[in-house]
Amino acid sequence: MEEKRFKLLVADDDKDIRSILSLILSQEGYQVVTAENGGEVLKLADESIDLYILDVNMPVLSGFAAGSELRRRFNTPIIFLTAYSGEADKVIGFASGADDYIVKPFSNTELLLRVRAILRRTARSCPANEASSKSAIAFKDLILDLDSQTVRKGDEVILLTYTEFQILRLLVTHPRKIFSLDHIYERVWEEEAVGDAAVMVHIKNLRKKLGDSSRSPRYIKTAWGKGYFVE
Repeated sequence: MEEKRFKLLVADDDKDIRSILSLILSQEGYQVVTAENGGEVLKLADESIDLYILDVNMPVLSGFAAGSELRRRFNTPIIFLTAYSGEADKVIGFASGADDYIVKPFSNTELLLRVRAILRRTARSCPANEASSKSAIAFKDLILDLDSQTVRKGDEVILLTYTEFQILRLLVTHPRKIFSLDHIYERVWEEEAVGDAAVMVHIKNLRKKLGDSSRSPRYIKTAWGKGYFVE
């Protein structure tokens, strides 16, 4: 059987950067589609795209705005490229649907490693690769659909990013087990923890989407100084 060739959409308003990224990724065997602004991203977006790599500062529609719209339509992973490394910028990025966040300037090696890691995690989460034929996980009044990577709460379908879904899945499949921030990062990102606030931002977004409270949580609970768990 022929190995799947991943299709990536790269968006940046700088023509030279688009060309460089397209060349680097194409040489790695990826099929690359490019866009010069967020509006063009939404026109090109469809189910065939396996990963979006979006610059944050683009005309017509910013990367964050395009990412938010993409997240409403697809569950496809998104990497944001930005020159801003502040914590507030990362919070906005993850809230806009980011699965990863790369600060400029970055090396070609770093970009490729991040791309490979996300595509590897996505491929492993596909139904065809499930160790079990189980396609849904029930937790309290939530149903985690492994096929669509969505969560149903009663009649409401809650759309999560790929990373948010994997964090929730990790927790609910290990009830009462406390996971530290580093442990969650290493299990979900499948790489050594880097010590930033990425996990905390995703947990905050998860709680918001699930209608949970950090002070009196029903789903994701905090073990102060230790990490997070469900029961």
